[in-house]
Amino acid sequence: MKKIFALVLISLLLSGCSTGKGIANPETYLQDQGTIELYFCPQEDCEGALVSFLDSAEQSIHCALFDIGLKSIQEKLREKQKVMEVQIVTDNDYLKKFDHPFVKADSYGLMHDKFCIIDGSKVSTGSMNPTENDAHKNNNNLLLIESALIAKNYEEEFQEMWQGNFKKGSKVNNPRIALDDKRKNIGVETYFCPEDDCAYHVKEELQKAERSIHFMTFSFTHEGIANVLLLKNLDGLEVKGVMEVRQISEHSEYGRLLQNKVEVRKDGNKNNLHHKVFIVDEKTVITGSFNPTANGDMRNDENLLIIEDKEIAKRFVEEFERVYAAGTD
Repeated sequence: MKKIFALVLISLLLSGCSTGKGIANPETYLQDQGTIELYFCPQEDCEGALVSFLDSAEQSIHCALFDIGLKSIQEKLREKQKVMEVQIVTDNDYLKKFDHPFVKADSYGLMHDKFCIIDGSKVSTGSMNPTENDAHKNNNNLLLIESALIAKNYEEEFQEMWQGNFKKGSKVNNPRIALDDKRKNIGVETYFCPEDDCAYHVKEELQKAERSIHFMTFSFTHEGIANVLLLKNLDGLEVKGVMEVRQISEHSEYGRLLQNKVEVRKDGNKNNLHHKVFIVDEKTVITGSFNPTANGDMRNDENLLIIEDKEIAKRFVEEFERVYAAGTD
């Protein structure tokens, strides 16, 4: 792996970092070949995409999945386990749904991740749990990422949990990756809570906003993150959001945002708005399993992605506009 790291650095030096076109401060990113596929549930076939992703594995499947309820995913994992290494980490509360010798459970806090690594080179992640509700009823996102370096970050996090090290571990070694998909470069940052201080990175990214912040959140109780939104709203930026109505309570930031004239709506999905998304200046997307809450930041195993790419951000903006239009004041 040291050899790969050295080759990446040499590639960056020889290119003069020109391959970071479109990414702010490209010299801080490691370069890798890769692509990102994006799906929005329930209007797109998230279940089919994830089944096909797992089916493409040729050597190994390692997953950290909070809740494994979809029969198609259960069947695919059992099928693959017969011919290759399959290792699964899940939350103790949901072990009963998929209890096998190749599955380990965590009983402290939440093992709230929703990711799989296949063949050490591809990652599935996002807000979607492989359940009937998340795939076919709730508003969610699913990302399929091809990148050896990003997969390495996720694999190292997975191995910590597989060895029983939940809610702790080493900080991610190389969080900033520039994916060259032969047309452009996509900046991707990956972090894992609680060891990488996810809330700090969310606030840091939101503070960069110059024009707009749009958000879609299942649970939003983190005062510090809300403070950044309030300050940006005072600065005259367009700050708008949608929040899951069932999660609005005295602990939620909904009331404080609304009282301070932030345009925030209750979602209109009769099921759940399950996104954990912020969109900055319509060019950067924050997503993953991390809800902006204190528990998400300090008590749960979570993953966070910050993606800098206008095309991907445009699709998230379209999803936001659809969800916002369906919301209620």
